[in-house]
Amino acid sequence: METGELACEKRATRPKGQNNALRRNGRVPAILYGPTTTPMALAVDRLELKARIAAAAHTRIIKLKSNTAELDGRHVIFKDLQRAPVSGEILHADLYEVDLNRAIRVEVPFKFVGKPKGVANGGILAPLQRTATVECLPLEIPDSIEVDVTEIDIHDVIHVSAVKFPDNAKPIFDTDYPVVTVLPPTVAEVAVVAAPEAVEGAAVEGAAPAEGAAAAPAEGAAKEGGDKAAAKKPEAAEKKK
Repeated sequence: METGELACEKRATRPKGQNNALRRNGRVPAILYGPTTTPMALAVDRLELKARIAAAAHTRIIKLKSNTAELDGRHVIFKDLQRAPVSGEILHADLYEVDLNRAIRVEVPFKFVGKPKGVANGGILAPLQRTATVECLPLEIPDSIEVDVTEIDIHDVIHVSAVKFPDNAKPIFDTDYPVVTVLPPTVAEVAVVAAPEAVEGAAVEGAAPAEGAAAAPAEGAAKEGGDKAAAKKPEAAEKKK
């Protein structure tokens, strides 16, 4: 693990508008702290700070340079950054002092390598976690944790316990969480709409049996009534005799 350098100086915390004045002059207010470090207010150059942050993946450990003896030579990592919501400019930086001979816990990004079988079959590679927590010495922090995804097919999952970590980086986790999977290909559902003439024809055909069914009983009822009337006529003639 490479180290970078960052020039800094102690800053005043009063008056209240001191931080805004620093920013107008191209500097960024920062705070230095650690397990055995008394918090100190610092000021760093904005452009130099941005350059160190951009290279943080390769230079996680920063060595402070200062004309102040109590600051010069201390090793730190970037713990937190406060940015402006619109411009994204750095407004404040938290620097955490580390002991090079004492292990620390840090977040290291996963790096997925290889082409999964599932992707060749039309699936989609879906990372479920982007970083892993590891414990190691400050100068042995890996740039990334490689995860070989070549053998996973659709619906297969790689859990953190199956990931191979560097010997000098101990993974820290409470549960065996999933790291990456391959999702099945997505298929858009298309609604089938019948043609207007088909709908119209279906309506006509549906009405015909109903009409015929209604007519048939009426015709039968009339015939039945006529037969009954004919049956009564001979009876009446018989009475006259």
